[in-house]
Amino acid sequence: MSSVNGETGPVEHTVRLGGSDLHYWVYGAATTVRRSDARAPVVMIHGLRGTHHGLELIAEHFPERTVVIPDLPGFGDSGPMRQRQHDVEGYAQLVTELVEHLGGRDRPVLLLGHSFGSLVAARAARLAPEPVWRLVLVNPISTPALRGPRVVLSRLTSVYYRLGKALPPRVGRALLSNRGIVLAASAAMVRSRDKRVRRFVHGSHLRYFSRFHSPALLSETYEASVTHTVAEYAAGLDTPTLLIAGAEDDIAPVHGQRRLAAELTDAELTVIPDVGHLVHYETPVAASRAIQRFLDAREEEEARQ
Repeated sequence: MSSVNGETGPVEHTVRLGGSDLHYWVYGAATTVRRSDARAPVVMIHGLRGTHHGLELIAEHFPERTVVIPDLPGFGDSGPMRQRQHDVEGYAQLVTELVEHLGGRDRPVLLLGHSFGSLVAARAARLAPEPVWRLVLVNPISTPALRGPRVVLSRLTSVYYRLGKALPPRVGRALLSNRGIVLAASAAMVRSRDKRVRRFVHGSHLRYFSRFHSPALLSETYEASVTHTVAEYAAGLDTPTLLIAGAEDDIAPVHGQRRLAAELTDAELTVIPDVGHLVHYETPVAASRAIQRFLDAREEEEARQ
């Protein structure tokens, strides 16, 4: 079933997958994903505490393709999964089912994931490689958070999420949604000196960062985000892959991205200067151009074969 968000803009759909009422939005000229589309649809997976809104700035740069962005179960408008854990494996299975629901077996998709979504996307491509035509990982998690450059902050954040889970639900939600803490986390990630960009990033985090189902679900997902890296899924991942890194990203530092690119069978790395872990917010144009170059080159290569 579906409902239209006005006469313009994306079209919202709902499907029951993994015990969740999963909400996803279709961008572009089409209101649904058609198996007859000449160009591969794009499915985008947001990061931890995100919603589909976070990837809209990239989606709008692909008007000739159909773009689909879900709210992962337990975030935004999507209910939690009743049959799976809210970890990398559980979300990857869900994304695999979504891609197949969209007709990926007949028309493979370009699968894109940002940050925690990069873990989910990479694992999904390993679980079911046939429906995934190409893979794009934006700010992919390539360095273990509990052993990386921000190990102290990562451990403190783990304590913060566990405390939020241990407290009574209302108190835990208030702690995890605290405006000051959300703004502090936002300020720690943004690198742009443009006041308009900074206001937009902070406003987006205040608006969407706290749209999670429960402190327990958020804690479970956070632990999954800091205990896995994309490298765990590199072996046997043959899907042509584009990595997009921020030159100043200390959550997913560039040296880890270079190592990850070398471990993947068929990968290329684009490093965007003067940006950190928020490529999708701060430099969506540069990211979109890198993705388009990647797609054009791959499509030309296929045409010559």
